[in-house]
Amino acid sequence: MEAFQHRRGLRVDGICGCQTWSALVEAGFRLGDRFLYLRRAMLRGDDVADLQRRLSALGFDMGRVDGIFGNLTSSALADFQRNVGVGADGILGASTLRELKRVTPRHAEPELVSAVRDRERLRRAPRTLLGRRIAVGEEGGLDALVGAVRRRLTEGGAQVVPLLHPDGSAQAAAANAAAVEAYLGLRLDPHNERCVAAYYAGYSYESQGGRRLAELVQRFSAAALGVRPGGAIGMSLPVLRETRMPAVICEVGPPATVVVRARLLAVALVDALGAWVTTPVD
Repeated sequence: MEAFQHRRGLRVDGICGCQTWSALVEAGFRLGDRFLYLRRAMLRGDDVADLQRRLSALGFDMGRVDGIFGNLTSSALADFQRNVGVGADGILGASTLRELKRVTPRHAEPELVSAVRDRERLRRAPRTLLGRRIAVGEEGGLDALVGAVRRRLTEGGAQVVPLLHPDGSAQAAAANAAAVEAYLGLRLDPHNERCVAAYYAGYSYESQGGRRLAELVQRFSAAALGVRPGGAIGMSLPVLRETRMPAVICEVGPPATVVVRARLLAVALVDALGAWVTTPVD
């Protein structure tokens, strides 16, 4: 169980909770096992991720590879269908699957169009926090820290969307609806004496902007707390997987240190965001 959780980018605890069970179900689907189409609730699974990778490798922009069949995936699939001359209904059936397997990219290891789009979006973004829309969220116990980060970001001219909800999917939906440009999540880990920052990675895809932000957040925050930096880790937690912008979860501890150094930590988090927006993209 722990090995599976690690491979899927989940928190490793050896317990088959809701997230682990969902991941187990999703891992059981292979491309062609079922019809794929847009619905509510959205279809999820490894077959969806395979479809997304294939479309992106062929140059059809369906957003990030997240294994969730949403509006962007449906539109990209319909574009593919129009290009190969089958009915553009946005449904992956037998005829569309045959065409998808027949058409191959020009290069053996093509760069995904989603990765190119993410890089260009970061390159063209303003090099300042002024006017940028930033979501700051937490799942419980750190609302005072969120307030401190919010005040400091607002002083720097940013527009802040606070998200105080225990459910990561709810936070992701709110961040998407608010059209924020970055999401910073805060999580208190009472058993941790180092600072770790997680960004979205899954299905052989990773958020480039999220990774760079996570590297900065964990480095700046660890220095502010006087603890060891735990590194930037690619994970597939709901709030990271379901957001459509660079997103990071910063896990901090121990609690006593976080309380005493809350002001310094808030400054460090805002400084990390400032360094992120001013750092050129490779």
